[in-house]
Amino acid sequence: MSYLENTVKTVPSGFGKVLYLNWGLALLLTAVASVGFLMLYSVAGGSFSPWAEPQMKRYILGFAVMLVVAMVPIWFWRHMSIVAYIVSILLLVAVDLVGVTSKGAQRWIDLGFMRLQPSELMKITLIMLLAAYYDWLPLKRVSRPIWIIIPIIIILLPVALVLRQPDLGTSILLLAGGGLVMFVAGVHWGYFAAVFAAVVGLVKAVFSSRGTDWQLLKDYQYKRIDTFLDPSTDPLGTGYHITQSKIALGSGGWTGKGFMQGTQSRLNFLPEKHTDFIFTTLAEEFGFIGGFSLLGLYVLVIVFCFATAMTNKDRFSSLLTMGVAITFFLFFVVNMAMVMGLAPVVGVPLPMVSYGGSAMLILMIGFGLVQSAHVHKPR
Repeated sequence: MSYLENTVKTVPSGFGKVLYLNWGLALLLTAVASVGFLMLYSVAGGSFSPWAEPQMKRYILGFAVMLVVAMVPIWFWRHMSIVAYIVSILLLVAVDLVGVTSKGAQRWIDLGFMRLQPSELMKITLIMLLAAYYDWLPLKRVSRPIWIIIPIIIILLPVALVLRQPDLGTSILLLAGGGLVMFVAGVHWGYFAAVFAAVVGLVKAVFSSRGTDWQLLKDYQYKRIDTFLDPSTDPLGTGYHITQSKIALGSGGWTGKGFMQGTQSRLNFLPEKHTDFIFTTLAEEFGFIGGFSLLGLYVLVIVFCFATAMTNKDRFSSLLTMGVAITFFLFFVVNMAMVMGLAPVVGVPLPMVSYGGSAMLILMIGFGLVQSAHVHKPR
């Protein structure tokens, strides 16, 4: 029996484990989700349907799933990491074969009672496998070239499958999340410097390939880049989203126009107001103070996760907790940068706030793993 399995005996069994949950983190997640319920109620014109009520039900389900995952010993999730990763890969392959197409992208599998987006599941299972790999690998081998190849393959395989959907935003999150887990695991910074140099070269190649037979991106993705660089070039077309988003952000001022008083969202000038651009609705109605308050809640979630990771003596638990925190961080940073015009529009939802089932459920599973690591940490 492993050291981690032996330490599990120091934690009460059964219902007693509930006392060891990180309830501060659970309350923070509920607070963030409640902001989402409030904004979905607002964008629906003061109605719980069609968005707020289903989102509440999803959160209740997700919270229950988080508790179930938390009660299972963390060593079990370590053993299951390779299985979870392989299942996620198979689901991504299934998307390519029988996936549901919506808005020009094939990203979902219809399960009847819900649409599952396997790329969301991969964000967590990728972190699980990388944490298990670096827990198994001796520290002195972490930066050796031969042991770098394996995690690179683990990361690039799902990235390639997600790019086929196509889903550039999720691909970037998988690549960045996996790379950051490698970094916190102790991989030498020189590898990341080399990757940065390669990215610069790749960006140059992307722009050089435009209009050629070997074009590296889709036409709509190039249009997103053009819109990012200068939204005014097509204010009624590809630049419409970001232009209206900036108007909503700016019009909110310091304190906002008031709850359910946002003209951009109420008059339907703002597209995707309940999903990707919901932060702009919040900023228009509650201003800078409202937007900064939500950002503060997000930062507190990250702080709680890193505090748990730093106090955990088990390497797998620590890396897994930091990996979930990193994934959560990338979610809201990319979304906020996107709606502010600081990054191209890549279709990344605002975590726990944007309307959506798969992202909500997968994030709660991720935080369930964080809770499991906290409950079963060596004491």
